[in-house]
Amino acid sequence: MTEKTRQLPLFLPRELFPELFACLQKNFDRVVGPIVHQHAVVYQELESLAQLPQGFRDTTEAGQYRLYTTGSFRLFDCVSSAQGIKPWLFLPEEPLWQLSTGVDASFESIPVDALSTAWVGARACDLAGLNLLDKHFLHNGCVDERYQKRREKLFVVAVNCHRSLATCFCASTADGPEVSAGFDLLLDELNQGFVLVAATDKARSAIAALELSPATAAQIAAADVGREQARKQQRVMPSPHKLAELQSANLSVEHWQEVAERCLTCGNCTAVCPSCFCFRATDDTPITGEQHQHGRQWDSCFSDSHSYIVGSQVHKTAEHKYRQWLLHKLSYWFGQYGRSGCSGCGRCISWCPAGIDLVAEANRLCSDAGGDAESVRGDNGGPYDG
Repeated sequence: MTEKTRQLPLFLPRELFPELFACLQKNFDRVVGPIVHQHAVVYQELESLAQLPQGFRDTTEAGQYRLYTTGSFRLFDCVSSAQGIKPWLFLPEEPLWQLSTGVDASFESIPVDALSTAWVGARACDLAGLNLLDKHFLHNGCVDERYQKRREKLFVVAVNCHRSLATCFCASTADGPEVSAGFDLLLDELNQGFVLVAATDKARSAIAALELSPATAAQIAAADVGREQARKQQRVMPSPHKLAELQSANLSVEHWQEVAERCLTCGNCTAVCPSCFCFRATDDTPITGEQHQHGRQWDSCFSDSHSYIVGSQVHKTAEHKYRQWLLHKLSYWFGQYGRSGCSGCGRCISWCPAGIDLVAEANRLCSDAGGDAESVRGDNGGPYDG
């Protein structure tokens, strides 16, 4: 946590959390938070606090994601989710404009459905992914108005991680596990309640009616210990400058061939990634031809159509597709945005049906290029019970 956000930490007793939730419902069109759906944590519009995954904990490995119950009263004990903020701002499928033909032909842009949204439960890796999407859609010389309108109405209630999963490595990308930017409200969950930081005027206004007391030194220290434990449990990626050099390194052809034997080119890694932004144009014209609708739909560099140019496919094999994805994510982004495109969330590892491990692959590539091999921190342990 930065010095700026440390200025006025407050304490929210657990019994007052329903009042915070009521404040959010009152001030925003919708409140979105984590729920358990089909044996996974996903984000959905919340009607009540009972929908939060109280007493659930997650565990992950390469190609594995599991939930189990602990009987705990903690609301945010699940670290990861099947998806983050991206699908709510950059929709998986969206119509953009439509054209009506005939005597009274007309062209019209389809309005943006931009509701004010309080997003509850965002983690450091989620906000790092959001920042990367902002760089692409808002600060890359051409503003995407649809993304911009939804982004402007987003209110973020972030949660610091006090445990890390076996697939987490956000400390290596300098994005976590501590949330440092991009939030309105920030929570550290302890047994007795929440250490809370209000970083914006909108956040301070939202909690004003709660009349919270300052957090004690002991409560702040407990939150610090929890975050440090999460950091120690994480895996280690190569340093950023090593990743940036991958594009010019003499990388082993055999390595890419070996990965291709396992990769299914299913695109799961790009679908769950909080920062992947590829999309394709779609056109829908009914058989009557009276109306034409143009839209966009998520795409993946693993799809055959993604690199199709003038009758030829640039990336034809699994070897070519995986190499393009990994090097773009970890290396080429430095030239575009001054950093890698990875926030260290580990979703691509746990949701890969073939169990391909991005951290292991990156360390192997850097080792082939003269870098250091991977080291592993900690385990998939529990939270600090402060």
